[in-house]
Amino acid sequence: MKKQWFEWIKAFAIAAALAIVIRVFLFAPVIVEGPSMSPNLHNGDHLIVSKINYTLGEPDRFDIVVFHATDQKDYIKRVIGLPGEEVAVQDDNLYINGEMYEEPYLEGSKDVLPEGELLTNNFTIEELPGGQSTVPEGYLLVLGDNRNNSTDSRSIGMVPYDQLVGEGLLTYWPFNRIGLVD
Repeated sequence: MKKQWFEWIKAFAIAAALAIVIRVFLFAPVIVEGPSMSPNLHNGDHLIVSKINYTLGEPDRFDIVVFHATDQKDYIKRVIGLPGEEVAVQDDNLYINGEMYEEPYLEGSKDVLPEGELLTNNFTIEELPGGQSTVPEGYLLVLGDNRNNSTDSRSIGMVPYDQLVGEGLLTYWPFNRIGLVD
């Protein structure tokens, strides 16, 4: 009987250690707070965030990232500008280094706007906090998908790589919204 108890305790300890390693180093659960990523992510959505993606590689344009905005608050936004790039929005079109980029994740939001209204107000990177001409090395320019209601690089400036928590991979709650994040 003692041997059986020891085996159960050992199995539980190994499982707990694995769970801690996975939670601390590989993946983390995050809850979306607020409307800044609507309609793609909703307030209350639960996500799995990969912490290892940016340990092994660099963020890509249009990744959905979680980062430490303050000591107590993490934000979820979309990567728009990478280091060394000039970024501007003019007439609801995204320009990176002078080339227009499609933003298919915004199409549903643009389609419901009243005639003549913009989803994203015009801006250039020089107008953002910090007044840079390009995204600095080691930083990202991030925007929320709900451009009219998002605290993002337009107000908080560029996000340093060392503040990244990870990349949003999967929505797991509520059940009717289970799927890959894109």
